[in-house]
Amino acid sequence: MSTFNTENASTLESAMQLMIQTFHKYSGNEGDKYTLSKAELKEMLTTELGNYLGNAQDKDAVEKVMGDLDSNNDGEVDFTEFIILVGALTVACNDFFQEYHPEEKKPAKTE
Repeated sequence: MSTFNTENASTLESAMQLMIQTFHKYSGNEGDKYTLSKAELKEMLTTELGNYLGNAQDKDAVEKVMGDLDSNNDGEVDFTEFIILVGALTVACNDFFQEYHPEEKKPAKTE
């Protein structure tokens, strides 16, 4: 797999590059190198998202994630479906941190 030029990458560009590299780290292990099989998805969930998905070892949990992500019902998760998972988890994390770690209210500006 080719690598990205990260020398001048912004933080967001680096994050995008990491998501692409992470997907392909697992998608190439068996079958179609551009999709995640159920086994590849489980390995990726356990290794890469274990802190956020504590029950990733649970077979039923992996089945549910696969069913939720596999929007075209082909039994595999493509890159678009993977990004939906990452996006949904990112939104959930953002919501959690806003709810449980609210910023202190800034004082009103006086003129």
